Amino acid sequence: MRDLAKKVAEIASQPCQQTKINMWRHHNKLERIKPMVLVFPEGSWREMLPEKSLCCETDFTRRMERDLKTRIYYSKHLPDDNVIENIIYAPIKINISGWGLEAHSTKPQDQTGAYHIDPVINSEADVDKLTTPKITVDREETERIKETMNALFNDILIVKQHGVGNYGLAPIDHYATLRGIDNMFIDLVDNPGMVHKAISRIVEGHISIIKTLEEEGLLSLSNRNHYVGSGGVAYTDELPAADYNGVHVRPKDLWGFATAQIFSEVSPAMHEEFALQYERKVLELFGLNCYGCCEPLHLKLDAIFRNIPRLRRVSISPWADIRVSAEKIGKRCIFSWKPNPAIVAGETWNPEYVKKIITEFCEITRNCVVEIILKDTHTCRNHPERIWEWVSITQKITEKF
Repeated sequence: MRDLAKKVAEIASQPCQQTKINMWRHHNKLERIKPMVLVFPEGSWREMLPEKSLCCETDFTRRMERDLKTRIYYSKHLPDDNVIENIIYAPIKINISGWGLEAHSTKPQDQTGAYHIDPVINSEADVDKLTTPKITVDREETERIKETMNALFNDILIVKQHGVGNYGLAPIDHYATLRGIDNMFIDLVDNPGMVHKAISRIVEGHISIIKTLEEEGLLSLSNRNHYVGSGGVAYTDELPAADYNGVHVRPKDLWGFATAQIFSEVSPAMHEEFALQYERKVLELFGLNCYGCCEPLHLKLDAIFRNIPRLRRVSISPWADIRVSAEKIGKRCIFSWKPNPAIVAGETWNPEYVKKIITEFCEITRNCVVEIILKDTHTCRNHPERIWEWVSITQKITEKF
C-alpha cells in the first residue's frame, strides 16, 4: 500500500496536474477553454482492474488499494482531464437510516441485466409509511480509520477526514422504485395527488437530512477533484461561499445535484410539475448546482433554467438533440455531454467513427462551454484498449477547439 501511495504522490507532483486544476477552475467559471475530457469506466473497471488483481484482504483495505491503483491506471492508460492529487480521504462513518419503505425488486442472474420493481406503495395509505431518515455517526470507527490511514500514508500522502460533500437527489426516481414504473406513469394522470404527496415527503426528508448533516458538522468541502453532478470535476473558486469561516461547512459551500431519469419521455409540463418544482426546494440550499443524467433534456431546458437556481452544469445525454441543446444552453451553463457508451461495448471497435462523432459535436458546440464524459460503460468487452484509444482520440480533437 505504501509503494502504491508513493507512485500516486509522484504522479500528483507532475506539473500537468496543476495545469488541469487551473483549467477546471476556468471551465467551472464558464470561461471557454478547450472542451474538457473525462472518462469514468464504471462497470468496465471489473474488466480493467478485476477483483483478483487486488492483494489486500479486508473490504476497507481493498477499497483503498483500488483507489490508489485506479489513480495509477489513469496516469498510465487514461490521460483525460481528471486530476490526480496527493490527498486520500478518511471517511466519517455516517449511517443514514431507511425511509420506512424500502424498494424490492426481482433481479436476473446476469449482473448487469434488467430488473423488475416489485411495488411496495400500492395505495395512498402506504405513502404515509414514508418516514424521515435518521442519521447516526460511529465516532469510534471514524477515529480508528483516520489513525490507520495516518499510520499508513501520513509521510507520503495528505490524509483528510471527509464527511458528506456534494449532495444529489432524484425524488421521482425514488418514488418509481417504490411504486413501480408502470404504476408511476399511470399515477401522473389518474392519481397525481398521491404522487405530489409522496414526492413532497421525500423532498422534506432530504431537507431534514441536509440540515442534520450541517448541524452535526458532517458536511465537508468538496471543491477539488471531487465527482460532481452526473459527471464533472468540482474545482472552483466560487465555493465555499465568501462568508465561510474555515470550519463550519454549510450547503451553500457545496455543489448540489438533481435528476429525474425516469422522466425521460414525460412532457416538459409534467417534468416541471412533478420534479423540478420539488427539486428546486433542495437545490436552493446549495452554492452551485448541476442537473440531469441519462434523461434527454433538450426539450426541457427552458423549464430547467426557469427552476434551478445557480445552475452551472446540465447533462446532455446520448438521447438528446445536440443542436437544439447547444442553441438553448450557449454559455449559460456547462454543456456536459455524455456520448453513447455503447461505442466501446459492441462486437467491433471503430476509431474512425469516434473521430467523426467527436469532431461533429465540437463543431456544433463551438459557442458553448463544453465537457465530454464517457461513462456508464457497463463493459468494454474485455478490451480496455478501446477506452484508452477513445481518450487519446478525444483529447487530440478537443485540443483543436
